[in-house]
Amino acid sequence: MSAARNIQPESNQCCVVIVGKESVGKSQLVASLTGRPAYSSNFRGSTINCEFYRGSRWTFVDTPGILRRSDTLTTSLALEQLAQSDKVLLVVRGTRIDEDLADLLPLIKGKRAAVVVTFWDKVYGAKSARQTLDTFGRNGGTSFIPVDARNLTNEQRTSILLAVSNAKTMQIERMRVRAGWQIEAPPTLLDRPLIGPPLGIVMLLMPAIVAVWAANNFANFIDPHIQPWLQSLVALKASLPSLAQEILFGKYGFVTMGPLLFVWSVPTIVLFAVLLACYKASGLLDRITACVHPLMRPVGLSGRDLVRVIMGFGCNVPAVVSTRSCSRCSRGTCVSAIAFGSACSYQLGATLSVFAAAHRPYLVVPYLLFLCMTTLIYIRLTAPREARSKLNVLMIEGRTFLQFPRAKDVWRESRNTLVQFFRNAIPIFFLITIIASILDWLNIINRLGGITGPLMAIFRLPASAALPVILASIRKDGILLFAQQDSLATLSSVQLLTGVYLAGVLFPCLVTMLTICREVSLRFAVRLLVRQATFAVLFSIVLAWASSIW
Repeated sequence: MSAARNIQPESNQCCVVIVGKESVGKSQLVASLTGRPAYSSNFRGSTINCEFYRGSRWTFVDTPGILRRSDTLTTSLALEQLAQSDKVLLVVRGTRIDEDLADLLPLIKGKRAAVVVTFWDKVYGAKSARQTLDTFGRNGGTSFIPVDARNLTNEQRTSILLAVSNAKTMQIERMRVRAGWQIEAPPTLLDRPLIGPPLGIVMLLMPAIVAVWAANNFANFIDPHIQPWLQSLVALKASLPSLAQEILFGKYGFVTMGPLLFVWSVPTIVLFAVLLACYKASGLLDRITACVHPLMRPVGLSGRDLVRVIMGFGCNVPAVVSTRSCSRCSRGTCVSAIAFGSACSYQLGATLSVFAAAHRPYLVVPYLLFLCMTTLIYIRLTAPREARSKLNVLMIEGRTFLQFPRAKDVWRESRNTLVQFFRNAIPIFFLITIIASILDWLNIINRLGGITGPLMAIFRLPASAALPVILASIRKDGILLFAQQDSLATLSSVQLLTGVYLAGVLFPCLVTMLTICREVSLRFAVRLLVRQATFAVLFSIVLAWASSIW
């Protein structure tokens, strides 16, 4: 099915495709223009998400930001959608209008188009600048409407809708005149070469740290109130068949594992998504992306890729999906980094719980340091040469202007992450719960643990460590099995650290693997699985045996 056929407005409506570069205010503009919330649809099934805004007469399709010199999947498919559309609303920045018009006008030649100029509140000398837009309009045969997308007036809204309604065919692909101005946002500490990159790393990690800390406190507060209610459900156990008992109340059942999902993971995901949305809505995320890029390029990642890896600490599913906007040469590397080193809320929550149950919470520090170090080594050794090239520059279109995030902007930015989590991750969670419960009911999991138990000696671990390692390969909350008192009593700090690390990185969880298969390919997922397992085993052996050398 072609991309264009996915656009299905009501019979009395027409579609207008909105195009522009990243961070030009397209989403804010169309939300203000229609006064309606977006609903998500796709290009070619599940390939790429678009936001649809349905007004009284028009359906506006907000496409992903175009990076003119990039080979990202989002850019290529946005261009494909543009090629199949007749009516276009082009959004350019008033601060860099000459550059945006030079890059984007060739794309809309022959289309019925109107042009909206955002960031107009940043342009000095509004009267003479407005005359320049009038000249552009006469030159291009279309309307140029200056706006502040965050504060769209009724007059501007009417002007845009009228311009769209009366849009004429764009006959030129370059302007014969130029505006002659280029306005840069003021520099901050992030733009300083020495202090900027490490500050950017710290700022990227802060949402994950704050989200986990807040979720932990929330769980400690709410868990005592939930436990009595869960205990009341146990009374139903005796009246159920044995398999139903296992699925509901077994070691991996809904009632047993559900609190970890809804008391720990959901609050973490929600808060993490909101904090990252604040970063994005304020323009801070683009600034951080640019400043950390020099640190990431030698290992084969870009600043954009690192942002997706950090997203994985909330949930791997939306993080993997968001790699659609990574460069083709680094997307596979970014997905590998998420699968290996992004300790999602399940994994990180279970890890912290195990360390706390062992009365050794300080182990989280060496755990995170070792996870970070080995992830960088793994990515450096597996990234393709072109991803590590010095020519792999980050396509950032100038410094982004910083602004205070508004609640409705934050909700719009966080909504996609939350939708991906609740629509994709949670259903698979319940499916895996059923599968794990059936396997446990058939005693297959214990048999696997018995078969693989002797292999644990390679990592200086007891045979009982095999079971949590196996379960964590299906669901990361399997790490919690290390918290059994019998296990904790016999494990040293190095053994506990080794066991938790091996369980966390040996394989991506099943939810992540299914997402990678869908987003990239089955062949890529299989290669990633073998490669990650190999490096995880080697790193775990080093961790386990290094203590004897020390």
